[in-house]
Parts: sequence; structure tokens; C-alpha cells
Amino acid sequence: MVPDTFDEVDRQLLHALQIDGRAPFRRIAEVLGVSDQTVARRYARLRSTNALRVLGLVDPTTVGDVQWSVRVRCAPDAAPDIADALARRPDTSWISLAAGGGEILGSLRVAVAAEAEALAALPRTPGVLEVTAQQVLHTFFGGADSLVTKTGVLDDDQVARLSDHLPAPAGPSAVDDTDRRLLGMLRLDGRAPVEDLARHVGASPSTVRRRLADLRAGGMLFFDVDFDHGMLDARARTMLWMTVAPAELDTVGRALAAHPEVPYAAAVTGRSNLYVSVSTPSPAAFYRYLTTRIAALPGVVATETVPVTRTVKAAGTHYPRR
Repeated sequence: MVPDTFDEVDRQLLHALQIDGRAPFRRIAEVLGVSDQTVARRYARLRSTNALRVLGLVDPTTVGDVQWSVRVRCAPDAAPDIADALARRPDTSWISLAAGGGEILGSLRVAVAAEAEALAALPRTPGVLEVTAQQVLHTFFGGADSLVTKTGVLDDDQVARLSDHLPAPAGPSAVDDTDRRLLGMLRLDGRAPVEDLARHVGASPSTVRRRLADLRAGGMLFFDVDFDHGMLDARARTMLWMTVAPAELDTVGRALAAHPEVPYAAAVTGRSNLYVSVSTPSPAAFYRYLTTRIAALPGVVATETVPVTRTVKAAGTHYPRR
């Protein structure tokens, strides 16, 4: 993502899109108290610089997919190419290079039937020295939940006005080939116009609007915003592996889910049973967080911290080397 200067309207727009990724600019403008043109211009600028992107994503639990957290240790000179290759895979959602340049951190999502094949392919890649994979057992925060909702700048009234237009929750509906094509296009651009979606899937605009509402109401489709964390003054990303006493695992996970520094926290298999992504303004701020709020959590036996030096893929968006 490109370093930039962000102001309050940019942050308000980010928060509004996280609440409703397909909200019309007119509605957002009314809630923010600015003109339609201002919202449209801000979105176009942020979108063109990769500072903000709305994606339509599928909740893995609704389709029976399994998520894995993977760590790939490789030769430092091979790491950038391997990371970019992993980012091009459709079954990865987050790929990062860690400090030292010889480790890749990633998230893999696959159908149960394809788990063995997907994981077995990683060690066979030239340049890979070691692969560690941990299955995600329970997500405390992440997915449809966003860091923006914990640190956003909109007040309760503005949030309510945007939320009022969301489809009411309902039971899941059957998914057909038209829905799958629709979901595939929304994964690339969550704000793709209805007319473009209709042409792509070969259906009428009214059918597309109805299917969008049904998929969202059933909990299968949600909209996430991939954004430059500098918008929230949280550019320093650190991955944290924690070993927590089983009796305290749920308590610690729920506590982390409430921390404004945590965009993702999940219970996982393996030697460390809690995997956490932390975003802070600086390494010094992470140190304060680690030695105060993390240190105060019950049942924590050990921690491992790994700073991220480059985000290669985030929420499905691939950021090639510049």
C-alpha cells in the first residue's frame, strides 16, 4: 500500500464502508454530512492508491471450509518469489514476509477434501526449508469483524443510520451456479455495479439485487475493507503466538477480541494454541502493549513475537513488489 496522508473524512468513509460495503455514496454522504461528490472523490483516490478496497467474502464456516495458519521458513533470497507465488493461489487470503526475510506467514483456506493435497504441496516448493501448519479451531475476532469497528470514528447515531439498511438476518439459502459466479466477482470488487454483476452472471439486475440480499441475510456473504493501516495510525504489524493454559484459553481469546490493537485472534492447533495479529503505531507501542495488557492476561505460559516487514496479500488483495 502507498504511504499517504489521511484525514477525518477518509477515516469516516473507511468506517462507513466497513459497516456497509455496498452503501451508496449518497447515503454515506448524508450520514457524514458532506456532499456526494466529496465521498465519490475520496473513494476514488483511496481506491486508486490501494489505500482502501471493498471485498465481498464468504464466511468459511457456512461452506464447510477449513482454515490453516502456515509458517514457511525458506532461503531469504527465495522468500519474495515464494511469497508472491503463494499470494497468487486462490486458497490463500493473508501472506506476509516476516523480519529477517526468511519466513513467510500466511493463511490458507481449503475444503476438507483438499486439505492434505494443499498442505503437502508447500514443502515441495524449491527454496522451502520447513513448513509449520496450525488448523484454526475457533476465531475470537476476525473475518466479518474488523479492527475498524473497534477504532472507528463514527458515533452511535451514524453507525445506526448505516446499519438500518442492512438485510435482516435470515436462514441460509441454497447456492447455485449463478450465486457462485456472483461471489467470485464480488471477491475481486465488492462494490462492482449491479449492472456489471448482472452481465457477468447472466441474470437480470433485479435478480442480482435479490440474491445479494439473500446471501447477506443468510450470513454467507459479508463485505470487508482491506485498508492501509496508516489510516488508523497502526502501521506496525506483529504476529503473536501464545501458549495459554487450556482452562484460560477462551477467557484470554475473548479478552484479546476486545483489544483495539487486535484485528485477528484465533485458537489453533500445535505447540502454541493462540494466534494473534497485533497492529500498533510503532514497535515501542507494541512493547508497551506486550508488557502491560498481554502480560496481565491469565494463564499465559509463553509468547513468541514476529514483526511483519511486508504485506504481500491482504484479504485476497495481492500487492506485488514495488
